[in-house]
Amino acid sequence: MSTVLMESCMQVTNRTFYIFLSHRKVTKENLTESTSNITESLMSVSRMMAQQVQQSEITMHTLATSSRTIQEANEEFKSMSGTIQLGRKLITKYNRRELTDKLLIFLALALFLATVLYILKKRLFPF
Repeated sequence: MSTVLMESCMQVTNRTFYIFLSHRKVTKENLTESTSNITESLMSVSRMMAQQVQQSEITMHTLATSSRTIQEANEEFKSMSGTIQLGRKLITKYNRRELTDKLLIFLALALFLATVLYILKKRLFPF
C-alpha cells in the first residue's frame, strides 16, 4: 500500500507540476502578449511624440518667420512715422505761409486801391 500511495502521490505531484507548468506557459504567453502590447503602445507614443516634435518645429519656423515679418513692418512704420511727422510740419508751415500770403495780397490790394483813389482825387478834385 505504501507503494500505491507513493505512486498516487507521485501522480498527483506530477499532475500538479504539469498544471503549474502549463499555467506558467499561459502566464509566459500572457506576459509575452502583454509585453508585446506595451511595446506597441510605447512605439505608438514614440511616433506620436516624433510627429508632435515635427509639428512644433514647423510651428517654431512659422513663428520665427512671422516675428521677422512683424519686426520689418514695425521698422517700416517707424520710418513712415518720421516721414508723416515731417509731412505734418510742412503742411502746417505751408498753411501759415498761405495765410501770410493772403494777408500780404490783401494789404497790397488795399494799398493799390488807396493809391488809385488818391490819384483820382488829386486829378478830379484839385483842391
